[in-house]
Amino acid sequence: MSILVIGECVADIVRGADGAERVHPGGSPANVAYGLARLGRDVTLLTQLADDPTGRLIADHLKGAGVRVEVGGVPARTPSAVVGLDAQGRAAYAFDIAWTLEAGDPLPDRPVHVHIGSIAAVTAPGAATVLAEVERLRDRATVSYDPNVRPGLMGEHGAAVARVERCVALSDLVKASDEDLAWLYPGEEPQAVAARWLALGPAVVLVTRGAAGSLAFTRRVTAFAEAPAVTVVDTVGAGDSFMSAVLDLLAGRGRETLPGLGAEYLARLLRRAATAAAVTVSRAGAQPPDRAELEAAEGRFTVRCGRVS
Repeated sequence: MSILVIGECVADIVRGADGAERVHPGGSPANVAYGLARLGRDVTLLTQLADDPTGRLIADHLKGAGVRVEVGGVPARTPSAVVGLDAQGRAAYAFDIAWTLEAGDPLPDRPVHVHIGSIAAVTAPGAATVLAEVERLRDRATVSYDPNVRPGLMGEHGAAVARVERCVALSDLVKASDEDLAWLYPGEEPQAVAARWLALGPAVVLVTRGAAGSLAFTRRVTAFAEAPAVTVVDTVGAGDSFMSAVLDLLAGRGRETLPGLGAEYLARLLRRAATAAAVTVSRAGAQPPDRAELEAAEGRFTVRCGRVS
């Protein structure tokens, strides 16, 4: 059962409150692929990497977890991001990235699921390749999308919203943070945005809200889960770990089953994903749990969840 992730790799240069710098493999789609591999899933990442020290660092990191890395064009240098952390471990990013993904030979496996998101899904010229691949594969694979908004790279607001909504319309499941929604739709409540997106086509919309927990919306039900209480080292990769855990639990479900997911199942989905994110924020960098760590953490954390009336 193969999962295909399409998107960028980024070398995260994490600058702590003390001024010290550490380099971590990153990039939202790459983190999702890494998290899925850590959970034992068969996953391929279609991306771009340069033959430079950070490119080799990221490739070794991904392959070490079992991710198959397919490169669609070699950029002049591997993308990077300087990540500043505040006193609470919250991350802010300054990017140096170009995205020029090219269509290559068809990938050897036919995936049952395709995940896209972040910079790669909306940044020209490579975004055209990403969307073309999704349109080619979606008749036989489910699709998920995480906008993972980076305001400094999004361009003019109206055009950016249109690009995001095109990706939403191609997807079966969408996950976004409350910060993503605040930038895309200032002043709108998550419930209103979820309704807007569900009308475009997805069956499920998930919204993460940091310490305030997470929400799941379908056309029939809404569910919630609190965030586990944990000491935060940094928030790098938290949303990506959440996404990996969601896709792991949904793996193998066909498109026709998603609209009928009940509130109890959605609450359990949020609880597991929130636990994966909590493990990740408890240590430095985008280091999602493996399956044993996730199951142990589920037994350790108390997470209230249920249906929203």
